[in-house]
Amino acid sequence: MTPLVFLEHHGGELVKNSLAVLSKGASLGDVHGVVIGSGVREAAAKAGVFGAQKVWVADDAALEAPLPQPRVDVLERLVRDHGYDTLLFGQSVLAADVAAGLAARLDAGLNWDLTDLVRQDGALVGKRPALQDSVVVDVGWKSTPRLALFRSGAFDPQEAGGEAQLEDATVELHDFSTAATMVEQAHAESEGPAIEEAQVIVAGGRGLGGPENFKLVEELAQALGGAVAATRAVVDAGWYPYSTQVGQTGKTVSPKLYVAVGISGAIQHKVGMQSSGTIVAINKDGNAPIFEFADLGVVGDLHEIVPKLTELVKQRKS
Repeated sequence: MTPLVFLEHHGGELVKNSLAVLSKGASLGDVHGVVIGSGVREAAAKAGVFGAQKVWVADDAALEAPLPQPRVDVLERLVRDHGYDTLLFGQSVLAADVAAGLAARLDAGLNWDLTDLVRQDGALVGKRPALQDSVVVDVGWKSTPRLALFRSGAFDPQEAGGEAQLEDATVELHDFSTAATMVEQAHAESEGPAIEEAQVIVAGGRGLGGPENFKLVEELAQALGGAVAATRAVVDAGWYPYSTQVGQTGKTVSPKLYVAVGISGAIQHKVGMQSSGTIVAINKDGNAPIFEFADLGVVGDLHEIVPKLTELVKQRKS
């Protein structure tokens, strides 16, 4: 029962969330990976460091665009030819599309939003938060193959120092899988790291008072070498892009340091950042829910505190 992990890549590098899922698979025993794209052999070789014994490489010009259906074709062939009964995916837009498409193709069960995977009495059991993350429930599969999609930030990549065996995967695409073409791939401009990858995040909420005050958050994030995030209320108000939203309907993050500025700490936001290493809250309302789970709390006017904190960080670094 060797799991196969879908290893997503971007800019010639395997993405953090995929490597984290690979590390989780390695902790349960032998694990294989698959990298699908064009010019991806060098990236695939790096998977061994994170625990993969074997990595299938589907390297073909027809796979250059990050479209789901061609990837479903490759994975379906691997499952049918090599008998994989468990496939693991790290949460992303592409991975979710591929996992759903493969589940339909194979008539297989897909459990999503998982935060853990364990062996119990010889069977694989997934752990999934429910009731607004107030409880964790056990989920399973009635048949094989089993497909599992893991919440972003559920695990951290762990280097094992190994070397993977690379093998070529068969690339045979259905006509309907090549019907769609990618006209353009746009990327949001950002000066700092993506919030999914960042070790430090400074997040702003409605307590900032207006979009113009997000410069306070941006300046502190820049001083700390981190990324900027936002709450759903801020995003819905048009103050900041959706790509930065943390929470139940946004992204899940787990940085070493999370600084919450003007954020009340509603359960919808908490579920997206509660696994952060250290949580620092700055809010004028001493009764704000965020202080119940923050490691450090500052009650006061953020418009006075944040600029002073930014200046202190700059002085310390100079």
